[in-house]
Amino acid sequence: MAATPLVGALVVVLMPRTADRVATVKAVAVGFSVLTLVLSLAMMSSYEVGAGGYQLTEQHTWIKQFGAFYSVGVNGIGVTLILLTTVLTPIVLLSAWDDRLPGNRNVNSYLAWMLVLEALAIGVFSATDAFLFYVLFEATLVPLYFLIGSYGGPRRGYAAVKFLIYNLIGGLLMLASIVGLYVVQVRQGDPSYLLSDLSNLDVSTTTERLLFLGFMAAFVIKAPLWPFHTWLPDAAASATPSTSVLMVSVVDKIGTFGMLRWCLEIFPGASEWASPVVIGLAVVSILYGALLAIGQDDIRRLIAFTSVSHFGFIILGIFVLTSTSTAGATLYMFNHGLSTAALFLITGIMIARRGSASIGDFGGVQKIAPILSGVLLVAGLSSLSLPGLAPFISEFMVLAGTFSRTPWAAALATLGIVLAALYILIMYQRTMTGPLRDGNEGVHDLNPREVAALAPALVLIVGLGFFPQPVLNVINPAIDEVVSHVGDGDPAPKTPVDLAQDGGH
Repeated sequence: MAATPLVGALVVVLMPRTADRVATVKAVAVGFSVLTLVLSLAMMSSYEVGAGGYQLTEQHTWIKQFGAFYSVGVNGIGVTLILLTTVLTPIVLLSAWDDRLPGNRNVNSYLAWMLVLEALAIGVFSATDAFLFYVLFEATLVPLYFLIGSYGGPRRGYAAVKFLIYNLIGGLLMLASIVGLYVVQVRQGDPSYLLSDLSNLDVSTTTERLLFLGFMAAFVIKAPLWPFHTWLPDAAASATPSTSVLMVSVVDKIGTFGMLRWCLEIFPGASEWASPVVIGLAVVSILYGALLAIGQDDIRRLIAFTSVSHFGFIILGIFVLTSTSTAGATLYMFNHGLSTAALFLITGIMIARRGSASIGDFGGVQKIAPILSGVLLVAGLSSLSLPGLAPFISEFMVLAGTFSRTPWAAALATLGIVLAALYILIMYQRTMTGPLRDGNEGVHDLNPREVAALAPALVLIVGLGFFPQPVLNVINPAIDEVVSHVGDGDPAPKTPVDLAQDGGH
């Protein structure tokens, strides 16, 4: 399946680059992304829900001396994120139809890099060999670097270099742990990077913690977690809306996915040891990201800071180490991808038509663009986790699972919900309501193609808000296996007798 977008990228690059063939190039790119989506749906039909473990596996020797394999397979977590990737890519490519590229930048390369990024993301979410995962993890930096640095706004060069430096540092730290795993394996026998072998690795407590920190450093930068987040607002403010969607909704999920697949499964003891610190940083991320979002005038930076806050919820749910919070965090990855995609794309349309990303330059737009205004409202309400929209149930599950083990973290994280209402509703009020401001006359309503591009994300946001069980049925078996591998499992619920005894003490 990952080969399909790669073939599409090659075809798009080789197509004529004349002005009269631009529409054909775009149609071909969208066609390959839709074909990849169809293949992912076929994969879902072959996936046995409720069976648990890794399915649809494939394994071949890659570098025998290093013990590296081309080994792929999916569990409920990986298959969900692959589906998210393949759903969002056609939406992004269709939305990128009217993207204004700087100078004489070529649309063929722009669309090809997006297809390459889709292929690499699918590979990352299915890799079950640590060395293969690392190679694909680092490879995702290449298309994103060019998408930001070649096709972004005026500060694209600075943003692309900052993005690359931050993520390369994280990748180098993970490489150090990869080398450490090789040394440990050689001392115990034949080296192997297979997840099934690494999960049973016998290492000392100190070694496990050091190796864990290398992996975790890469993941908290990718996610991103405070205080390693500062590359994200600059990248989001400089990239095109389509690039921002792929970066935040797909690629950044590799960080939280990596925590689940590699940190918790390979280093369960170290994950439990680090959980108090990670929980504390996650709570800071929730509140810090929300507070900074309230103060932003640039719409793109506002959305970026909301994502810092939302990633805090996801990481909190993972490291509380209860089945409810971890399932909620995994569902949150999927739902956040949908809501953030809708938010970036609809605000990108607004910015392109107004010629400004400043919230202060808008006002009264709902009078002349009611459909655009309605889509922004739904996307915004999903971002603040309104009941009935998809992110609500995942955020509720994270908080419920957190409260059962770490009440103080749940109480502080709940403040993030209040702050979310502020930054979304203030932004909506200042851009859409009131009298029509001068300069907004050109912000016309959505055309049929734009409606068609955004409709699938909105349908999923509403549908999963009322009926999230199909996704949870896929996720839950994998989550139960991960949580049972770490710590003591879920805390037992307290009965009235237990509560009375606690009060007596």
